[in-house]
Amino acid sequence: MNSELIKNIDKLHTTELGEVRIKRNLSLECDDTVRWCRDRILSHEAVIERKGKNWYVTVNGAVITVNAYSYTIITAHKLRKEK
Repeated sequence: MNSELIKNIDKLHTTELGEVRIKRNLSLECDDTVRWCRDRILSHEAVIERKGKNWYVTVNGAVITVNAYSYTIITAHKLRKEK
């Protein structure tokens, strides 16, 4: 776990609209969405990859998208099941 995202995990944040979007997309009912995402990103099951300007973290059936420059959590969504 030597990625830049992990090294800068304390910079992780989101916007008000981002928080609403994450909660809606993942059906979350938690008080601290950023902490919820941070905990998932730091878990041993997380697969972190960078594509262009974003980090994509796949963990526990979800994908969390984080801007690689600002460390803003843009969105998160459930993985689609293969048909």
